[in-house]
Amino acid sequence: MTFSLLTLALIGLLFLNIGLGSVKIPLKDIIASLFNLEVSRESWRYIVLEYRLPKAITAILTGSGLAVSGLLMQTLFRNPLAGPYVLGLSSGASLGVAIVFMGAGLFGGAFSAFLLSKWSIVIASSLGSLLVLLAVMLASLRLRDTMAILIIGLMFASLTAAVVSVLAYFSPASQLQQYVFWSFGSLGNLSWEEVSVLGLFWTIGIFLSVAGIKNLNSLLLGEQYAKSLGVSIQRNRLLVILATSILAGSITAFAGPIAFVGLAVPHLIRQVIPVNNHSILIPAVILGGAILMLVCDIAAQMPGSEFTLPINAITSLIGAPVVIWLLVRKRRFLF
Repeated sequence: MTFSLLTLALIGLLFLNIGLGSVKIPLKDIIASLFNLEVSRESWRYIVLEYRLPKAITAILTGSGLAVSGLLMQTLFRNPLAGPYVLGLSSGASLGVAIVFMGAGLFGGAFSAFLLSKWSIVIASSLGSLLVLLAVMLASLRLRDTMAILIIGLMFASLTAAVVSVLAYFSPASQLQQYVFWSFGSLGNLSWEEVSVLGLFWTIGIFLSVAGIKNLNSLLLGEQYAKSLGVSIQRNRLLVILATSILAGSITAFAGPIAFVGLAVPHLIRQVIPVNNHSILIPAVILGGAILMLVCDIAAQMPGSEFTLPINAITSLIGAPVVIWLLVRKRRFLF
């Protein structure tokens, strides 16, 4: 019953999200555009298919991917405050993008234009996340304590954030402004090619997450219990870190660092579905993350206005009060 309601809510919000924008398009023309039927104006079909639909799909992929990443991290570290970026992936991506934005001014002409292109920013963000991922995975091979890995991830985040601060201090205002706008996060301006690449990484990350469901359930009872069941802690740890890195890293590369969703959605879902079985939690979290991100994107568009607010701010403004209210009402974490 709960899954049916979540699915219906997702479908309804998807159509509502596509229907909102600075150009008012009737619902029948939106449906006609989606199913390749005759529309009143061809320009409406272009707006729906080339801008609003990719943005809505990006919101679904982003919200669900970050939510699953947060669930994996909270289970691995048995910490309700763990999120998808706790290993420093977001900071690594931010460092890569900061180097592109704040270093492009050192080069002139065509090379500078290439550095500031969409794909170069995606590549720089991905490389930054990848370097942090490799460092964390190497550390995980040498450490037996899972909490030590968490601390190392936080140290990498602090280190990369410090380098970004130094770059920002010596950068002119125009380059700093570009970086700040990227850090706000954005679900729009992605082409179908970019959405397809993001969807591919999302599929790989979700597949790895589903493949580790049995081991994730055993980890909830402690690492010693999981070992007694024959679970390889080190291999399972690497699988979880890899799945989280693929999801969170690719989302940050294409949509920017979007906060709060990965931390909040697993708690919200646990309040609605009070279970710890990951075969139920993962699909529920996928739906919950997609729903929350669509709601945030609808709010960010400021219905009736031509302005669009930063998605990064909206996710916290909408989600934080809801989580606080639910936790105060329930007064406990489900772990």
